[in-house]
Amino acid sequence: MTTFLLTFGVLLLVVVAMAIGYLVQRKAISGSCGGLGAMGIEKACDCDNPCEKRQARMKKEQFWQENKII
Repeated sequence: MTTFLLTFGVLLLVVVAMAIGYLVQRKAISGSCGGLGAMGIEKACDCDNPCEKRQARMKKEQFWQENKII
């Protein structure tokens, strides 16, 4: 029983550490295959002038990319 609790505690600690890392980075989760870029699509929205909500998200994402730790 001790082994089970120790293993569960370590696994829980790893999951919590990953969650904290995700919250700190605020980076979108991406797959290993490259996403839309691998298919030759530059962006998900093909509009010439995106809506205000999307422009705000793009500015926020650009800010995070410029100020990320790694």
